[in-house]
Amino acid sequence: MKYTKIGETLFQEIQLNAGVLLKTFNPSSPTAPSASEIIGATSGGVAFEAVPTYTDFGEDIDNCPKNTKELKKLESWEVKMSGSFVSMTAETAKMAIGPADISAEKITPRNDLEDTDFSDIWWVGDYSDKNGEKNGGFVAIHMINALSTGGFKLQSTDKAKGMFDFEFMGHYSIENQDVVPFEVYVKAGTAEE
Repeated sequence: MKYTKIGETLFQEIQLNAGVLLKTFNPSSPTAPSASEIIGATSGGVAFEAVPTYTDFGEDIDNCPKNTKELKKLESWEVKMSGSFVSMTAETAKMAIGPADISAEKITPRNDLEDTDFSDIWWVGDYSDKNGEKNGGFVAIHMINALSTGGFKLQSTDKAKGMFDFEFMGHYSIENQDVVPFEVYVKAGTAEE
């Protein structure tokens, strides 16, 4: 069959496993994350979406076809990351709540936002057929100025783990209005020495 084929490099281009949510990551010199960099353990994987909003300036012009590329303008991006935590610390609970303060083991929600309620989040997953400890490939998504917008949720189950559903949204900043609130990195691995 002429088109029932796959590329010869397919296995070198596959993202593997659930990945991990991190507070920091350096794609220029990637290393395995330490326990303190991991935000929390997840169940069921993590979903990410970045959806652009466009304005079509030609839609109300006589004789102009809708979606004419020269008259289309990108207005903004809506960037979301969601999933379920199965582990919880005071810091993770504060992130999941959003506007909140931590005092020892107590997390107190607030009615006002502060700049410290926004933080960057990295999702990093294994990538390619070469995914060893030193030179493994990765796909990384950097969500900028993330804030919990899905609320704080807990679903407990008899004889099972509690699930803390989360939804974070990336935000633009007045200071850097041209910076879209996400970046994507794709790096193939190389053979271990």
